[in-house]
Amino acid sequence: MEPESGISSKFSWVNLSRNLLLAYQSIGVVYGDLSTSPLYVYTSTFKGKLKNHQNEEAVLGVFSLIFWTLTLIPLLKYVVIVLSADDNGEGGTFALYSLLCRHARFSLLPNQQAADEELSTYKYGHSMPIAASSPLRRFLDKHKRLRTALLLIVLFGASMVIGDGVLTPAMSVLSSVSGLQVAEKKLSDGVLLLLACIILVGLFAFQHYGTQKVAFLFAPIICIWLLSIFAVGLYNIIIWNPKVVHALSPYYIIEFFKETGKQGWISLGGILLCITGTEAMFADIGHFTAFSIRLAFGFIIYPCLVVQYMGQAAFLSKNLSKIPHSFYDSIPDPVFWPVFVIATLAAIVGSQAVITATFSIVKQCHALGCFPRVKVVHTSKHIHGQIYIPEINWILMVLTLAITIGFRDTTLIGNAYGLACMTVMFITTCLMALIIIFVWQLNILAIPFLLVFGFIEAVYLSAALMKVPQGGWVPIMLSLIFMVIMFVWHYGTRKKYNFDLHNKVSLKWILGLGSSLGIVRVPGIGLIYSELAAGVPAIFSHFVTNLPAFHKVLVFVCVKSVPVPYVSPEERFLIGRICPRPYRMYRCIVRYGYKDIPRDDGDFENMLIKSIAEFIQMEAIEPQSLGSESSAYDGRMAVISTRTANSISSLLMSEQDDVEANESAQSSKSLTLQSLRSAYDDENMQIRQRRVRFQIPSNPSMDQAVREELEDLIEAKEAGVAYIMGHSYVKARRSSSFLKKLAIDFGYSFLRKNCRGQQWPSTYRT
Repeated sequence: MEPESGISSKFSWVNLSRNLLLAYQSIGVVYGDLSTSPLYVYTSTFKGKLKNHQNEEAVLGVFSLIFWTLTLIPLLKYVVIVLSADDNGEGGTFALYSLLCRHARFSLLPNQQAADEELSTYKYGHSMPIAASSPLRRFLDKHKRLRTALLLIVLFGASMVIGDGVLTPAMSVLSSVSGLQVAEKKLSDGVLLLLACIILVGLFAFQHYGTQKVAFLFAPIICIWLLSIFAVGLYNIIIWNPKVVHALSPYYIIEFFKETGKQGWISLGGILLCITGTEAMFADIGHFTAFSIRLAFGFIIYPCLVVQYMGQAAFLSKNLSKIPHSFYDSIPDPVFWPVFVIATLAAIVGSQAVITATFSIVKQCHALGCFPRVKVVHTSKHIHGQIYIPEINWILMVLTLAITIGFRDTTLIGNAYGLACMTVMFITTCLMALIIIFVWQLNILAIPFLLVFGFIEAVYLSAALMKVPQGGWVPIMLSLIFMVIMFVWHYGTRKKYNFDLHNKVSLKWILGLGSSLGIVRVPGIGLIYSELAAGVPAIFSHFVTNLPAFHKVLVFVCVKSVPVPYVSPEERFLIGRICPRPYRMYRCIVRYGYKDIPRDDGDFENMLIKSIAEFIQMEAIEPQSLGSESSAYDGRMAVISTRTANSISSLLMSEQDDVEANESAQSSKSLTLQSLRSAYDDENMQIRQRRVRFQIPSNPSMDQAVREELEDLIEAKEAGVAYIMGHSYVKARRSSSFLKKLAIDFGYSFLRKNCRGQQWPSTYRT
């Protein structure tokens, strides 16, 4: 028993060490925004008519509200409950939506397949069968438009996250540089604005280098920042007002509202800024672990923030005139400049994290068919989640500069910022209630969860909505614009898919043409790309009736996103047969999760050929699992790569280098090519191209028909592979409503023509 105990303790120590390291790293990536909130919370809260209540009791009441807000929402709601609702390790609004799409069938895009439910990650979270007979489930099935309403809510939440990517840099950077006015009284607002704009331009210009270039700086900066504000807060508590600890009691909240009344309720729009950035704990869970994020918040972030807010309250309770610049005025003079520098760096780090999160949410929206195609640049070879989207980056920069220059006031930006953050939290609460019902099957907990946290956040949200005329309209306007773009794209994509599905080529018509398809079948492989996951696209009939010849082997390829975060490489390819064996027509579905990074490793063709060959052999060995030849082309698919290679004799692969291109250059009489050749000869280099060849293994027991089909496949591969892509266009009917014509003919068509072209596995680049 002793050796087993030693091994167990070793693994537990390794696991603890790993989580401690992840907790340290999460401080810089996850908590940059939340930890910089003390820069502006008290200042934003006491703006407006609450100035008339600037006394010690009001300050202590505001601190009590901040303490209980931090305790109830980030600590209790997110750390204890929401972090347990991850989608196979991934979090965020779309992770919750993907869980609902799988467990409650809320998806609107009709490309689901039975084979998708066999994915190892598809069943994640299934502890009990879905209660299909529940009243809520029957109600949702009866009212199909509620699915559309749910999608709109999710898109609105995602749009608010994008709005955070605009508002966070403006709010954080302006708040940090405002400390210069405390040190230099004569410094004008124009100089501060210019400095903030320079920092913002530099921040967005640096994005194309990727997070990994500065990631090693993030955690140390935020750690130093947290230690600094903890020390300053503790100093202020001891020096100015140690009795401030009594304000931890909710009694001070009651007294605060008794004194301030309606103005106290409106001031909640400033108090909620203390929890901005909380959503990042759940959204960035995929980069770390739930335990490490809980560890970092419970033992470092939470105590540091509480002590800092308590210290500011102790200082302000004895220095009420310092409220306009509460944070910087509360810093002791000997350490003012070091803290100012650290605050500026921490603001930049917090902004960086939110910008990166914006890139991630845009990619997730695109993967689930809710955002136009954009260029995605992968900035790290090792961490696939680190991406950069040029179009979104420059749009964010222009919008952030416009808000910074247009408002110039952290209070107005704070009104917009608070509304955006609280809206996202409220949407998360609503989605979590559905998760508790449909995924966790704990109906008895859903109502208390929704009532407690929904009520608290609804009160804060109502206070934030009161400030819509004072800057709160900005996130609403931005979110509506992005939401309309995303919904129009999803609506057009859905209509296009339904059109292709209803107009697919009849198998009866193809079978009537015979195995030659009525044309000449020439050597080679034709990869016909389509968005259809089942059936033959209508464009194929156009090819057959207008071309005199076609390839001997045809593969209909569909690149499909499934509502799971990741699809393992072993489950990525689905292979099936479309027509009987002599037709040499196959289907390949390439599946990606919404967080997967499609990469071109240069082996797509080879993996495809090998998968088809294994399917052919498996079909002969296990006909009962794939269907007999008379029914093998009825749409049944097989995940080839999950099978063990022991029962299937895969094709033998060999590699060789071709130097034909180099020899052609040497025989050329072109002076340019000869000069290039001499330059390469001087460096002893040759132009080489790797080529993979396949061979059929020697197996006397192999069926002759299978061998002939494999020989045709290898011969076609040697002859060459052609990529055939056909696109259909969507146009509204003349009888359609004006709104539908506007959405399809103007919105979707404009976006489709002006966004980037469809990317397939053979064209992905990093």
